[in-house]
Amino acid sequence: MRVLMVSWEYPPVMVGGLGRHVHSLATELVAAGHEVVVLSRQPTGTDAATHPSVEEVLDGVRVLRVAEDPAHLEFERDMVAWTLAMGHGLLRAALTRLCPGWRPDVVHAHDWLVAHPAIALADVLEVPLVATIHATEAGRYSGWLSSPLSRQVHSTEWWLARRADTVITCSAAMRDEVAELFDLDPGPIAVLRNGIAPRGWRAAPGMVEAASRRYAPRGEPLLLYFGRLEYEKGVQDLIAAMPRIRRANPGTRLLVAGTGTATDMLVETARTHRVRRSVRFLGHLPDAELAALLMAVAAVVLPSRYEPFGIVALEAAAAGAPLVASTAGGLSEVVLDGETGLSFAPGDVAGLAEAVGTVLADPVAARARAAAATARLANDFSWSEVAVSTAAVYAASVYTAAAAGGPIELGRPKIPTGNVFGR
Repeated sequence: MRVLMVSWEYPPVMVGGLGRHVHSLATELVAAGHEVVVLSRQPTGTDAATHPSVEEVLDGVRVLRVAEDPAHLEFERDMVAWTLAMGHGLLRAALTRLCPGWRPDVVHAHDWLVAHPAIALADVLEVPLVATIHATEAGRYSGWLSSPLSRQVHSTEWWLARRADTVITCSAAMRDEVAELFDLDPGPIAVLRNGIAPRGWRAAPGMVEAASRRYAPRGEPLLLYFGRLEYEKGVQDLIAAMPRIRRANPGTRLLVAGTGTATDMLVETARTHRVRRSVRFLGHLPDAELAALLMAVAAVVLPSRYEPFGIVALEAAAAGAPLVASTAGGLSEVVLDGETGLSFAPGDVAGLAEAVGTVLADPVAARARAAAATARLANDFSWSEVAVSTAAVYAASVYTAAAAGGPIELGRPKIPTGNVFGR
């Protein structure tokens, strides 16, 4: 099939896990014999003079990277306006540079930020629209849409999910969330897990030893969180648990790798709990350095309060690191409590500390669970299997779109006051 993927991030332009997902899926689809074009953007803050629109072929995937328009818009300050401008640029580039000589069989949109160009392209080209909902605004804020921005994002997500001929989520938990939030029948929603390429998450022994010497020169127990630093990731709960963890396991240190809007809050949280010297913020780490660190630590702790899937859990498992994770969303499907890691309820600081203590008290059992997690990757989280399932969804969407009789016009959703979950 000929597939047009629309995504607001694609390597090397990366914001979170979405870029890795789209890249891995695109390359696996190409390896399976499909033709894939990715429509994405140049880095934020550039323009057509510094970073003009370019086409290139990487790993068999044709990538069209679109320059930002001249308007002075910033993502953090002008999110909706910036997103609309990006969508206008993507649409214009696709229609003028791509689609005059090429027509896809399906358009695949990844998240709300590309709703406008993806819907427009599917309408203009008269092809099915498939949408992967990677996360929701309501989920990030525990069901509260208190700000105008949150309501705007939610309504765009609703539009994309309701307009799509087929919706994909990465976990059963996300399927239920999307169905509830956007008034959809959960039955037709396809649940396709993220995948992992395990070989990319191993490091040479020398690099692992160097990481141990650098961060634990006296053999102190090391804990690691890696990922985006946002409130919903729950790193504040992990920091709050550090005094209890250190009382039971003196000298334990926490390494926090990643960037995000919650960085300053987390630093202040460490000061409040008097563990600032035991918590080290590393910023963004290159993959090779991160892989070495994953193999050096006693445990990776993922304390998310909201997590649609938890691809970082797969990356930790690929490196063979013992896992301690909350049961938020898809994490409960990735980390099987007592089998491939240990779990605790989201926001349960005492439960988090107890689970970490269990890992540190019995490293042999922790490594056995880690080995089970690694072994599970090949069967349950193979990108080649994800690509096969995705291609089947594409094929089915052709019939779904035909049965619908073409695109439908939708009115605005009614956003209730109060919490949108459990209405």
